[in-house]
Amino acid sequence: MSTESTQSKACCSLPAVVSKGYEPKGEYITVDGMKTYATGPTNATRALLIIYDIFGFFPQTLQGADILAYSDSAHPYRVFMPDFFEGSPADISWYPPDSEEKGRKLGEFFQTKAAPPKTLPRVPKVVREIGERETGLETWGVVGFCWGGKIVNLSAQEGTVFKAAASCHPAMVAAADAPGVTIPFAMLPSKDEDMAEVEKWQKGLKVPNIVEHFPDQIHGWMAARSNLEDSKVKAEYERGYQTLLNFFHQHL
Repeated sequence: MSTESTQSKACCSLPAVVSKGYEPKGEYITVDGMKTYATGPTNATRALLIIYDIFGFFPQTLQGADILAYSDSAHPYRVFMPDFFEGSPADISWYPPDSEEKGRKLGEFFQTKAAPPKTLPRVPKVVREIGERETGLETWGVVGFCWGGKIVNLSAQEGTVFKAAASCHPAMVAAADAPGVTIPFAMLPSKDEDMAEVEKWQKGLKVPNIVEHFPDQIHGWMAARSNLEDSKVKAEYERGYQTLLNFFHQHL
């Protein structure tokens, strides 16, 4: 399924993943009026923008940002995660939507706060504002989780500010989004994504890409829904972040 190998020797050694009670290494700054998690060495010349899932800032997602920022001292990243939902994310108890009420609440959230047209214009504004503040940043990549995967797909089209993009357990995968993607792209689907749709999407790409399937992991295992106290989940969480680092090291 991949057009590039992801089985090459690990680019670096990930720090030990903390299963519970993670203490983030970064700080919060304000970007485009939004609370934004910022982490990574300030002398880094490459940056990653993380577009979180609908549940906002979670320890598992913040730990992932720190992993991307600090795993390789020879190739550090500055990593930024804006709070696009401005303090009002979806309630994680709504997922999975196994009742009519949960389904209704999730649907309303996706149609209002999570509607892509609300977020898409802010993405280049965030990059521009950070670039004006931290002038040493030369190259940008972008990573999206779940809902963020859709935003990343739509942000990777012609005129994008990014050089490479990745989506993990992405929501709303659509083959129609693929032909317009103009930068290298990595997708890490879980067992809950429709692999037929993922395959259609990949066939439509015209750029270097990888699709690395995690068939025994749930939607959200690299972000808010990850149960890092489960050894198998923890191992696949680590493998997922290693895959992202290998990809960005190659393309940024």
